[in-house]
Amino acid sequence: MTSNPDPRATADPVATSRRRHRARSSWRALMVASALASAAALATAAPVHAAPAQTQTGHVYAWIGDGWGGGRLTSSPAGINCHITSWDPYADNPQGPTETGPCDAVFPVGTTVTFTATPDPDSYLNIGPDPARLKVASGYNPVYVIFCPNDGLCMSY
Repeated sequence: MTSNPDPRATADPVATSRRRHRARSSWRALMVASALASAAALATAAPVHAAPAQTQTGHVYAWIGDGWGGGRLTSSPAGINCHITSWDPYADNPQGPTETGPCDAVFPVGTTVTFTATPDPDSYLNIGPDPARLKVASGYNPVYVIFCPNDGLCMSY
């Protein structure tokens, strides 16, 4: 068995370097062509529809302070419709205030909520609503109001 060496292996080093360079260039051209073909195929493919993102929400809580008066706090858009009864802590048999209606609500983040405070006939609005307009942020969003009785007994001035 005679050994017949590959003439390319014994060729001049400059020519061998050129062959390697052409091989690398061919490989790069093949990779670029593959990448372009893949991009073109993806561009013409039907779009994939992702599930709609869930809307972020914020929790708005109405705090009606205990000024001993009564009244209602409402929101627009609807969601909060909170009422507190007036009471006299010095009465013979004092009954604490009763809060009725939804005093908290969940709104989409970015919603502007406007609050309206309406005192009962035997009370007046002492403070609030604060804030009167609220841009809902994620998390907890407080608003407060204080009603006082007309007879002058008010815990909060």
